[in-house]
Amino acid sequence: MALSLTQEYFQIPLVTRTYTTACVLTTAAVQLQVISPFQLYFNPELIITRYQIWRLITSFFFFGSLGFGFLFNIIFLYRYCRMLEEDCFRGRTADFVFMFLFGGILITLLGLFANIFFLGQAFITMLVYVWSKRNPLIRMNFFCLLTFRAPLLPWVLMGCSLLLGNPVTADVLGIGVGHLYYFLEDVFPNQPGGRKLLTTPDLLRVMFDPPEGPDRRFLQEEQQEGGDLQHNEEQGS
Repeated sequence: MALSLTQEYFQIPLVTRTYTTACVLTTAAVQLQVISPFQLYFNPELIITRYQIWRLITSFFFFGSLGFGFLFNIIFLYRYCRMLEEDCFRGRTADFVFMFLFGGILITLLGLFANIFFLGQAFITMLVYVWSKRNPLIRMNFFCLLTFRAPLLPWVLMGCSLLLGNPVTADVLGIGVGHLYYFLEDVFPNQPGGRKLLTTPDLLRVMFDPPEGPDRRFLQEEQQEGGDLQHNEEQGS
């Protein structure tokens, strides 16, 4: 049983496994009082004046104490991060890591003005937004109450936050950053006169992607054809 769980764990794609594990371990450490949320939250003043650089990362790992909110965020993180990595970024781990860096850096910069202490919810919303835009024909069923197409999912989640009386600043931030990435990566390069502005650094490719080979080249060509087909379908609709 333990062996099968271990095998299942290591079958999770690298980026999804790393980020989800970091979030779970951080929450466990807080619950066990090994660390305090006050050591994790995003505080530009402490980062700049006291060189507490770790806050740039730990603010993405904590979603609150164990409870419904934590489980909700972890489930959405695991589900949509894994689907992105296994589908849209299959065989392109470096590109997926670059999307993480792009989204994380931009959310951090905008977080300076949004007065958000923990940035993980905005990051999850960004992942959900990108996934939803790349799967526009999938129909969703939300708690057996609402049926809609995938692109509406981020807005439904924001509506739930409003109904629960929670602030929607993180949702708006995640949607904005997700839309910017989607526009620069999927929309603008396919426009007349457009070009690809987001380029994954070679260092990330060396670190995360295997050497170029026939299988990898075939996979990239297959994904490119799939992306072109999806774009043509959206244009036709």
